[in-house]
Amino acid sequence: MLMSALLFLFGVFLLFFLFRVRRPKNFPPGPRALPLLGTLLEINPHNPLKSYKKLAERYGPVYSLYIGRRPAVVLAGQKVIREALVTRASHFAGRPDHMLISHIVECKGVSMADYGPAWQEHRRFALTTLRNFGMGKRSMEERILEETQHICAEVEKHSGKTMDPQHLFHYATCNIICSILFGCRFENDDTYFKNLIVMIEEFLKLIYSPWAMLYDVAPFTRNLPLPFNRTFDVVRRIKAHILKVIAQHKDSWVSGQPRDLIDCYLDELEMRTDKGTTFEDSQLVSMLFDLLTAGTDTTSNTLRTTTLYLTTHPHIQERCYQEIEEVLGSREQVCFEDRQSMPYVQAVIHEAQRVADVTPIGLYHNTTTDTHIHGYNIPKGTMIIPLLSSALHEEGQWKSPHDFNPENFLNERGEFVKPDAFMPFSAGSRMCPAEGLARMELYLILVTLLRRFRLVWPEERGAPDYDMAFGITQAPKPFHVTVHLRGDRN
Repeated sequence: MLMSALLFLFGVFLLFFLFRVRRPKNFPPGPRALPLLGTLLEINPHNPLKSYKKLAERYGPVYSLYIGRRPAVVLAGQKVIREALVTRASHFAGRPDHMLISHIVECKGVSMADYGPAWQEHRRFALTTLRNFGMGKRSMEERILEETQHICAEVEKHSGKTMDPQHLFHYATCNIICSILFGCRFENDDTYFKNLIVMIEEFLKLIYSPWAMLYDVAPFTRNLPLPFNRTFDVVRRIKAHILKVIAQHKDSWVSGQPRDLIDCYLDELEMRTDKGTTFEDSQLVSMLFDLLTAGTDTTSNTLRTTTLYLTTHPHIQERCYQEIEEVLGSREQVCFEDRQSMPYVQAVIHEAQRVADVTPIGLYHNTTTDTHIHGYNIPKGTMIIPLLSSALHEEGQWKSPHDFNPENFLNERGEFVKPDAFMPFSAGSRMCPAEGLARMELYLILVTLLRRFRLVWPEERGAPDYDMAFGITQAPKPFHVTVHLRGDRN
């Protein structure tokens, strides 16, 4: 019996010795890593944000974790995030290739492709094409305003009643990005369209879920029938739709007469006949997938959060309405340029983005070379977790870091200002390529809605819940609003 116990203890010791985690020299501090598990037990699997913030309080703005046996460094606070993503951009611009999200997108496209020629060429192509199709121009304003009318029509149906805005904005943002990518839009009552929205939401929840964490920490589980396999199924279904649209485009494509981003890519493929080109069909599918999912969910969730806060802060909503009326007067439609004359509305929109904290950790980065930050050595291939949420709520950077207060974006003269800690789209070379489109959508949709409707929190629903449901994109929990047409006080 004693011998059995001694053998067991020896086995445990041997296991610990063989699989112990060795921290590199001058590596950032962090909690002790266990064999195989790493620091998994330190992280709340359902909402890791709280864990990340507590660890930053304990270890400072740069600290380390272990995803299984793989090291990761968390960056907290705008100063170190900017040092990494902006000042040392090329050093921190890589993407990890061993995680669920990496395997799902096959490390292609513009989001999770590793730093190199393929990513650089496709990002440049995406930015150029988005600009050519109107991002920041009047033609894009018209597309957004057209979709805004569909939003208003739906809201008006509920005048004098309550409604659930769960997918109200998803339909508009998805149709806007679809018009750029695929040259078409869906009707809001289209069954496939509704299913597509649900699939995008499901995908974005699953890839940062507890099951995704298990996939990343324990590779031996990847062949088991566990819930993370659902993610691959959802992605296959979305990509099947993308492949179908690409095939249709190839049948009707006319060289040099692009209707949308797919046609532009086909033109590029025709011009690039050299064997070294990074342009090919699988890259096109991945890029379309990236832009479709990101362009649908982030802006729509920000608009839902804005709606939540404006219904529960009626004095802020009314001040927005007054400024809108003063600037637009008898003019029927708003234009993007009007934002220059609406500092308070701009402040409200940016404050809503700040509290919405839609992408709290963005996408994981990877170091492309041996580098350093905040006095610590960071080896090549180390995963980097930029805690964008920490900058958006950082003490000393905001007048009211923990409250909804548009004064965070106004100076003493009432002029709009944007602090350096505002980075909802990340920063540096990996910054969201569709930031300009998102800014136009937020402004034009919100101004049009507030001008036509007064949105009220239904008291019978009880106190509002401002807590966010965590995911790669955070979202407010379901809620209802009561709708009144402007001028109708019943």
